Amino acid sequence: MRGPGSLTAYNPPMALDALERASHEKRLAALASVGSAILLVSLKIFIAVRTGSLGILSETLHSILDLVAAVITYLSVRVADKPADADHLYGHGKVESFSAFVETALLLVTAVYIIWEAFQRLLFHTAHMRPSLQAILILAVCMGIDFVRSRALKRVAAKYPSEALEADALHFSTDVWSTFVVILGITGAWLGARYGIAWLDMLDAVAALGVAGVIIWIGSRLGKRTADALLDVAPHGLRERIETAVDKTEGVLQSERVRVRRSGQRYFVDVTISVPRTASLEQAHAASNAVETRIAQIVPADVVVHVEPRAKTDENLFETIRAIAQRRGLAVHELSAHQFDHRLFIELHLEVDEGSSLREAHRRASELEEDILKETDPRALVNIHIEPLGVKIGGAEEMKELSRTVQEFLNSLQSEYHELTDCHEVHVRSVDHKILVSCHCAMDGNLPITEVHDITAALEDRVKERFPQIFRLTIHPEPVEES
Repeated sequence: MRGPGSLTAYNPPMALDALERASHEKRLAALASVGSAILLVSLKIFIAVRTGSLGILSETLHSILDLVAAVITYLSVRVADKPADADHLYGHGKVESFSAFVETALLLVTAVYIIWEAFQRLLFHTAHMRPSLQAILILAVCMGIDFVRSRALKRVAAKYPSEALEADALHFSTDVWSTFVVILGITGAWLGARYGIAWLDMLDAVAALGVAGVIIWIGSRLGKRTADALLDVAPHGLRERIETAVDKTEGVLQSERVRVRRSGQRYFVDVTISVPRTASLEQAHAASNAVETRIAQIVPADVVVHVEPRAKTDENLFETIRAIAQRRGLAVHELSAHQFDHRLFIELHLEVDEGSSLREAHRRASELEEDILKETDPRALVNIHIEPLGVKIGGAEEMKELSRTVQEFLNSLQSEYHELTDCHEVHVRSVDHKILVSCHCAMDGNLPITEVHDITAALEDRVKERFPQIFRLTIHPEPVEES
């Protein structure tokens, strides 16, 4: 926002080295995850072949998919951290969400296969299992690796918000519990084989169903979150927090629309705010900057602010008139209003270009009058005094010359005003296309102040009569001994 009705983008400052450090740490975490997945797959393939356990086979398939997911995560993290370009104006953050969605799909496919195979073994005894204490110990080691890896991934995902790393962390946290369930199943089968309890052999298939249940539960949660991210569903409560913060921002009447979308670890926020229609461009700009700062304190975001001028609920008559004039690009001053014959009587001064004809100036005054009556009181009386926007004001040399001439003229009046001793420090300046003059005049310090006031008023009248281009003269009287 750089003015009412315009747009701006705000990028919270973040050092380049901090971005590079975050990207490097995320890539290292993803790469470590790939290495851990390779080790786990190797161990589980070994014990699955040795034991013929469906529970271990399901865990092996789960880990193979975890390896695929870890590779996808590593690649997606590398791509997601690339800056925005001409083809990807919002950056590449959605790659992480897509990666997490693919991982979810792979998890659910694995769960379906495990359920199918488990029922085949439970109902038709289609496989023979060879449980061993060695397999149980190796699974315990695998569970420890899963625990350490999930904690490391979760820490990095929380430090640098990353859906892909978070999905990976969820996968390995489920591996901890699913491996524990498999350990229970194969331990039961090992005890059944050792002590001749046939029904304990079924615990392996039951454990596999437990693994499938965990996968479906976690996968459904992850799938919903990643689908929400891909479909630009606003994070729960974030929109309300932003609206509340914007509404409390100084210079903002209220937030009219707030839209939030997420791409990777960045948020994109579009906000429409209303400001008083009498606010200047600088005031609207300041309100927009304040909104950007407020939102940045809530969430790291790229913010676009659109500003709409609105009438305040408690807008007074003069603010309304100024807003009407501002909308037409007109300058007004000296506003007054009072009741006259049971009707509202409004007076104001309208400044028009000094090159305008009376016809053109009157047309603009009439249009302004119609708008005032329409938005205030149709029965009101409006009297508009028309004056030139300003006289042609010369450069610095002409100002100096005018200053010298005014000083000479004032001192030439000493023969008429014997009380006047000397006039000096004459300054001429232009303000709002008007020439303003100030000076010091020395007089007898014993003169009563009422007499001094009459003299200065007379001097001001004489100067304005002699120099009609001067809009206002201000005389500072002082005693002779202090001049």
